[in-house]
Amino acid sequence: MTKKLEGKVTLITGGSRGLGAATALAFADQGSDVAITYVASAEKAAAVVELVKAKGVRAVAIQCDQGDPSAADGLIREVVAQLGRLDILVNNAGIAVQGKRIDDGDVDNAALDRQWTINTLGVVANIRAAAKVLPDGGRIISIGSGLGSRALFPGTADYAASKAAIVGYSKGAARDLGPRNITVNVVQAGIMPTDMAAASADQIPDAVLDMHPIRRIATLEEVAASVIYLAGPDAGYITGSVIDVSGGVLS
Repeated sequence: MTKKLEGKVTLITGGSRGLGAATALAFADQGSDVAITYVASAEKAAAVVELVKAKGVRAVAIQCDQGDPSAADGLIREVVAQLGRLDILVNNAGIAVQGKRIDDGDVDNAALDRQWTINTLGVVANIRAAAKVLPDGGRIISIGSGLGSRALFPGTADYAASKAAIVGYSKGAARDLGPRNITVNVVQAGIMPTDMAAASADQIPDAVLDMHPIRRIATLEEVAASVIYLAGPDAGYITGSVIDVSGGVLS
C-alpha cells in the first residue's frame, strides 16, 4: 500500500491520549515521522511513541505547555533538532471549561482565561512559529469544535469563542501562506469519546443524540482520517476551509 506521507515529519500537540494519540498512529500508518507534545502525562506519551515506532517510523515526545505561548518557538526548534524538519503541524491540544453561564457568581474566570490561552493564543503561537520553518507545500491543521460555529448549549460562551477565533485566524493565515502553497485548515470535531466528553460513548443523552442526523458520536479514527486527508497530497487546493466532522449536527 502506498504511504502518502512517507518522508514527512508531523507535529501533533496534545498527542499523549484521545484524538491526539489516534492521529499520531494514523500519521504513522501513512509513513510520517511523528512528534507529539504532552504536559504531565509522560508515561502515556512514551507509550504512544512506542506504538508509533512499532509502525516503522521515528517518533519523539516533547514536554510543552501550550498554556505558555512563549514556548512555541522552542518547541518547533526541538522538533527540527530531533527529526530534521517539520512538514505538518496539527494543533490538537486544548481544554474545555464549560457548564457555568457567564453571569454565574461561581464562574471561574481564571480557568476561562487559561482556556483562552491554551485554545487560542497557544495555537496562534504554534502557527506563527511553524510558519518560519515549514517548507513550501506544508500543512497546518487545527482541531476546532462544532461549538465554534454554533453555541448549542448554555455555559459554552468562552469555549465556543476560543474555537471560533481559530477559524478566523486560520483563514487569515491561509491568505498569508498561500504564496508558499502552505495550506491552513480547521477540522471542527463533534462529540468524541475523549476526556472532554461529558460521558462515555454509550452514555450520551438521547436529547444530544437526537440533534445528530447520524445518531451517534464520532469515533477518534473518523476525525483523524479527516486530518490525514488535509495533510495529504490530494488536499493541496483546500485552504482556509472548515471541515465539520459532526454527524450533521451543524447542518
